[in-house]
Amino acid sequence: MAVSYAIGRGLAVGCFSTFARWEVRGREGVPPRGRLLVVANHQSNADPPVLVAALPRRVWFVAKRELFRYPIASTVLRAWEVHPMDRDGRDSEALRWILQGLEQERAMAIFPEGTRSPHSMRKAHHGAAFVALKALAPILPIGITGTENIRSFGRIPFPFCRITVNIGQPFSLPSIEGKVDDALLDSMTEMIMMRIAALLPEEYRGAYRFAASGRAK
Repeated sequence: MAVSYAIGRGLAVGCFSTFARWEVRGREGVPPRGRLLVVANHQSNADPPVLVAALPRRVWFVAKRELFRYPIASTVLRAWEVHPMDRDGRDSEALRWILQGLEQERAMAIFPEGTRSPHSMRKAHHGAAFVALKALAPILPIGITGTENIRSFGRIPFPFCRITVNIGQPFSLPSIEGKVDDALLDSMTEMIMMRIAALLPEEYRGAYRFAASGRAK
């Protein structure tokens, strides 16, 4: 694990343990090695550090391209080897970077919604489904609640919010023969998002509320 990442992870763990009441469930189910696509709902800029603190292995991230315009943010992100990505989920260069990471047996994280959606999930882009199918990578779904209350890292100490990270069981998408079209990607994306939504309280599920409610029964 790179020194800069290990230091950042230690700071994240200390920060959330000190300034928030946080709980991580299902950590024991995270595969310790091998390619893995980590997918989670996205409520706050705090979500990536939360995942770094919660997961027992190193994770590589993409982040919205706009963050790299700020010198301090850009320096930190590049130290963590974070890669820029357009928020519409159609950034082919960033998706290739994720694929390359999976081919190197890394754990690569993506927020399928493409942007923050506090309090409830919005419809996701196809990027996560595309790379999972292309790389034949198992998917680790994660549901995060409470980070919507952390609006800025400048507000230290955080209000003592409750953060819960629910880590689901890894799963794989069905193997596909033939052309991967938009209809297929819609279906696979729905499958991924239902897994995430099932790890969230019903009021957080948003666009996937009814589908996930049926799955949870």
